[in-house]
Amino acid sequence: MPRPRPRVADALAVLAGIGLGLVIALFIHEETRTTLAAAGGWQIAIGRFAGFTGTYLMLVMLILIARIPWLERTVGQDRLVRWHRKIGPWPLWLISIHVLFILIGYAKQSKTGILNQAWTFIRSYPDILASFVAYGLLMMAGLTSIKIARRRLKYETWWIVHLYLYLALALAFAHQIKTGVSFITSPLNLHIWSGVWIATAILVAVFRVGLPIFRNIRHQLRVASIREESPGVYSVICSGRHIERLAIAGGQFFLWRFLAKDLWWHAHPYSLSALPRPPYVRFTVKALGDQSAAIEHLKPGTRVLVEGPYGAFTRHVRRSNKVALIGAGVGVTPLRALLEDLPRGIDVDVIVRASSEAGLVHNDEISALVEERHGHYFPLVGSREDIQMDPKTLVALVPDIAERDIYLCGPETFIEIVTRSAERLGADPERVHHEVFSF
Repeated sequence: MPRPRPRVADALAVLAGIGLGLVIALFIHEETRTTLAAAGGWQIAIGRFAGFTGTYLMLVMLILIARIPWLERTVGQDRLVRWHRKIGPWPLWLISIHVLFILIGYAKQSKTGILNQAWTFIRSYPDILASFVAYGLLMMAGLTSIKIARRRLKYETWWIVHLYLYLALALAFAHQIKTGVSFITSPLNLHIWSGVWIATAILVAVFRVGLPIFRNIRHQLRVASIREESPGVYSVICSGRHIERLAIAGGQFFLWRFLAKDLWWHAHPYSLSALPRPPYVRFTVKALGDQSAAIEHLKPGTRVLVEGPYGAFTRHVRRSNKVALIGAGVGVTPLRALLEDLPRGIDVDVIVRASSEAGLVHNDEISALVEERHGHYFPLVGSREDIQMDPKTLVALVPDIAERDIYLCGPETFIEIVTRSAERLGADPERVHHEVFSF
């Protein structure tokens, strides 16, 4: 895997800020004292400003999850998704303000009610009906992204709902270009705004569609075999062409799509549980959801499509020559690959917690890799109540844990507990690394 490029990420952040400044400038350029003094002028101005900024933030959100390799390697998908979610409510509120204040402003001009004005828009203005549909799709995507809703939804349902967001944006763009006063009166504004949209569309098309298609044509992965590691835990070995060209680091993951009945239309994130051994790659998964439970029934020869590799949970983020790898259950799989990928001479301690002996996934492989590095391996077997990952436990196993880079993988609650314990022991938060798969 190429090294992360922080300067590229910083440059994109600067471009995003410049873009926001241009959007605000477009709005200010078209507003005059005359338009503001007219009936409903201030309401229309507020609506336009909210529409401009809300739509621009939607485009920023798309770029954050466009799977741009430089961003993925430097920032990591976990953090990009968090930023995406943090920005998320703002476009919803701003575009809602846009809809409301535009209706109020034009209703004042026409001396009519808001509902009558809405009907006039739909009946008489081009693409306004499409914009209302776009607004409904946007709100649907926003509501299903609320944490409570995400917990109740299957990944597949959430994914399909969010596909409609692209349709919503296409409908919104058509409405802006044909009815937006700022674009009708100023060709320059039209060119700048269209350029921002086209650039975003190209990034999404290239990295979310084009690059995965290219890689799948090149590598042509198929299921070679499936091996049960422990009850309900399976390793899938895939074979393909030119696997040595996969620029992957230990700890990264792919989105896997199996061209089999009931599996072909959705993809799920699974980390590699070992570095590639051309022509083979391997990932390990626990049968929990619909897809993971069906994996054990896949037949050899089944075609596999992948997107990736993704993630910054790699050796490149460490800041010292001493690391502690701490995992729970099947969460140990990326740690196993990371352990294999760490440079020689790194001081390694590994802690794995499982509820039973059978839950120590890849136990023999991890033990052998740690022994080869002259490190220390601590497999902890027992319930969460019996084995608590508190400061006392951590420091008893790894006395110098505060001096190490700490890599964590497992359930979110496990990561939160270990992170708090490590920080109480004096660990630098910048040296605590983890990546959570969530939607």
